[in-house]
Amino acid sequence: MNKCHIAYLACAAALLGTGLGAAPSSGGHTVHLVRPGESIQKAVDSARPGDTVLLAHGTHRGSVDVTTPGLTLRGMGRGTVLVPEAGAGTTTLPAVTAGAARAADSCAAAGNGICVTGTKDHGVDGVTIASLTVTGFAKTGIHANEADRLTVRNVTAVRNGVWGIATERSARGVFRGNTARDNGDAGLFLANTVKEEEGAADTGGTVVDHNRLEGNRIGVTVRRLRNLTVEGNHLTGNCAAVFVVGDENKPKAGLVTVRENRIERNNKSCPKTARLDALQGSGIVLTGTEDNLITQNVIRDNVGTSPLSGGIVVFKSFVGTTSERNRISDNLLEGNSPADLVNTDPGEGNTFQGNSCLSSKPAGLC
Repeated sequence: MNKCHIAYLACAAALLGTGLGAAPSSGGHTVHLVRPGESIQKAVDSARPGDTVLLAHGTHRGSVDVTTPGLTLRGMGRGTVLVPEAGAGTTTLPAVTAGAARAADSCAAAGNGICVTGTKDHGVDGVTIASLTVTGFAKTGIHANEADRLTVRNVTAVRNGVWGIATERSARGVFRGNTARDNGDAGLFLANTVKEEEGAADTGGTVVDHNRLEGNRIGVTVRRLRNLTVEGNHLTGNCAAVFVVGDENKPKAGLVTVRENRIERNNKSCPKTARLDALQGSGIVLTGTEDNLITQNVIRDNVGTSPLSGGIVVFKSFVGTTSERNRISDNLLEGNSPADLVNTDPGEGNTFQGNSCLSSKPAGLC
């Protein structure tokens, strides 16, 4: 591991120009360079707020737990790859401090690649993860808990067992320009919590924009949250593209804007689970939520025979909670089956206006 006491861009240029050697010190935040085979956790634990841990091109092994606010963990593009430790669970970790080993072990034991871990009393604010690939982890490529203003950008999360990128109890996040592909459940999973029953949390304006989400069970899942935007994403080849999910808890999930996304051919077939029916051909699904705006999306050729199949589907939740006051307007829909617009929810105030489509269930929504 090398440290460069200069601004990030100058440091990176100097490192690349000298074969990843140390650059001279000139003040400012520190850049900690980690080569493949060196301990990322040791670099993270020695960093201070505002520092950057820079991962060199190549394959890095092991899990990483970030608890330092304001830290940037950055690779050098898709060719910087993080994978599980060889023989994860049995191989001895590199010699690092006991605290670093415990943090890495805890993240790995949970099946995650990168963990951004805060607590209710001590959140981890302002962390950035960027420009790397995370793949092959049993649960999640990147998982954040109690993380305010987390930024994840230009990350490729591929073939992780459950989620590509996931957050719980986190607010004001930005997820931009990422690729999440072939993950076991959602490419992007945003939730209040998965372990407890409680009302929807206000995210303070979290943004999910210009990501590519393909080949997952669900492209984006927004679960028991309020006040966020899903915008400008390309979703294809998933079993379902976008799920906005609520339940009987109060406050109700909602105030989500889904706009200007391109949602095409999400026709992968996924079997029924304990919590959800079989999925295929679902574009945007609203279930048990309120006051959402679904607008200016292009939704084409999503075809399936699941109760949740269709271009845009408003569906009473599986615990019987209705969706209310959702506005579906000005979307372009074609070639979706069983229909472009589907409303099987008896909830009040759901409106369909200005959409360009040919088929609906019940008739008359187009």
